[in-house]
Amino acid sequence: MRSLGPSLPRSVQAVADAVAADPATCARLTVSALAEHTGTSEATVVRTARLLGYPGYRDLRLALAALAALAAQQESGAAPAITVDIAVDDPLADVVAKLAHEEAQTLTDTAAALDLTQLAAAVTALATARRIDIYGVGASALVGQDLAQKLLRIGLVAHAHSDPHLAVTGAVQLRPGDVAVAITHSGTTGDVIEPLRVAFGRGATTLALTGRPNSPVTRHADLVLATSAARETQLRPAAMSSRTSQLLVVDCLFVGIAQRTYDTAAPALAASYEALAHRHRPR
Repeated sequence: MRSLGPSLPRSVQAVADAVAADPATCARLTVSALAEHTGTSEATVVRTARLLGYPGYRDLRLALAALAALAAQQESGAAPAITVDIAVDDPLADVVAKLAHEEAQTLTDTAAALDLTQLAAAVTALATARRIDIYGVGASALVGQDLAQKLLRIGLVAHAHSDPHLAVTGAVQLRPGDVAVAITHSGTTGDVIEPLRVAFGRGATTLALTGRPNSPVTRHADLVLATSAARETQLRPAAMSSRTSQLLVVDCLFVGIAQRTYDTAAPALAASYEALAHRHRPR
């Protein structure tokens, strides 16, 4: 709900925000009561439930009740400190506990929401690609570099582009049988969308790794893998938590590809270890 919220219409977003902020309370409200609580209409509440993937509001209420029960069970034995935002005067021990809690929750949410059909299709496309171009800017560029490095070590031809001009230049050279990967949590980064659009037009298979499944980047994506992120706070920008979930998906892709191409991947990985081994020995 937090991921979809910014891409929803304003009235629907009000309902989604209320549900995400306090699922336990919302689970106890009738459709008319939730509409009054959010200053919307009953039709908007039902529409919100459907946009979130539920047949109707009743199904959303049942899911919220289950979520609230699970949260209560998890919190019953947990220290209160890990359930609140990081404060400027928090001791480091509390900072570590809170960050660890948020990171774990982000990974759990991403794994639970990951579309395994889309993931399997992405693994197949990447494992058989002639060439792989990866686009990302800022924190997402670091994730792109991690994916490219992993793929190179198992013998695939992969390039990570953080320069938007070079990204578009490379995209023009793609063709069917190649794969272009766009990494953008917001799904609205123009420097990432543009090369993906070009690659899509050239017939390459396109993959979007994003926290907003209905964002502009997905219009040019054959495959979409959605990630989750913890709540953004003053001391925890979105880039931190979004990168955590992106790296989980990258690892899932890499392991799936390595399994699919094991006969060639294993020797290539061993050769890369051997080539770098002398750099890790003490002198």
